[in-house]
Amino acid sequence: MPTRALSIAALGMSAQQKMVDNIANNLANVNTTSFKKSDIAFQDLFYQNIATSKRGSGGQGEEGPQLQLGHGSKPVATVRNFSQGAMQETGGSTDLAINGAGFFQVRKSDGSIAYTRDGNFSMNSEGRLITQSGLTLADDIDIPEDTVGLSISQDGLVTARLAGDQGQIELGQIELAKFVNPGGLSAEGDNLYQETAQSGTPFYGTPGMDGFGSLQQGFLEQSNVEIVTEMVNLIQAQRAYETNSKMVQTAEDMMAMTNSIKR
Repeated sequence: MPTRALSIAALGMSAQQKMVDNIANNLANVNTTSFKKSDIAFQDLFYQNIATSKRGSGGQGEEGPQLQLGHGSKPVATVRNFSQGAMQETGGSTDLAINGAGFFQVRKSDGSIAYTRDGNFSMNSEGRLITQSGLTLADDIDIPEDTVGLSISQDGLVTARLAGDQGQIELGQIELAKFVNPGGLSAEGDNLYQETAQSGTPFYGTPGMDGFGSLQQGFLEQSNVEIVTEMVNLIQAQRAYETNSKMVQTAEDMMAMTNSIKR
C-alpha cells in the first residue's frame, strides 16, 4: 500500500533531520575547548510478516523464505566519540590539557561532582582553580596570593614559588577520573559530563599512571570535530533526506493514479 511507503518515508525524513541536527551541533562546537563529537545510532523498526512461500509442487512443501516488510528506521542514541583532540599551546599557567584518558573532577553548586576535559582554568579570589563557568576543581588546591610561579607536573603535582623564596612548596595533587564506558556519560552542557548507569561509577588515579593520561601545563585540548568528515556526513544525510522526499512524492503519485482509474 502506498500509505505504508508514505509513513516509512516520513520516518526516514525525520531520522535524517535529527542526523543533520547532530551534525550542526558538532560543527557549532568545532572551536569549543575539549568538545567531543557525537554520532547518531539508528535502528530499523519492526517487520510485518506478509506471507510465507511453500517449496515443492503446488506449494505443499516445507516453508521457504518469508515476505517481510519493515516500517522504517528511528534514531535511538547518540554515541559520543572521546578520541583525543589536538593540543594548542597557550602558555597559561592554569591551562591544563589531558593527553590520554581521564577527566577532571569539578564541584557543582549543589556539591555534586561533574566531569570535564576542559582544562581552561583560572583562579578565583580564594586562590582556587575554577572553570570558566565558576565551578571549582574538586581537588581543593589552595594557591597562596603571593605565588609568583605556579607549576603543575605531568603527574598532577602542583607546586608554587612564593615571593621572596627561591624554593618550591607543594600545594596538592590533581587526580583524574576514568569510566569503564565513557561513551555512556550524559552531557550536561558547559563542557560537563555526569555519570550514568551506562558509564558505570568512576575510578580515580594519578595522571600518567595506570592508563590515565598525563597533564600538559600551558596547553588546551581542542575539539575532535573534523570539518571535512562532518561535511561528508552532511551531504549523505541530505541525499538520504532527498531520496525519502522523492519516495513521498512517488507514493502520492501512485495513489493519484489509482484514484484516476475509471471502470
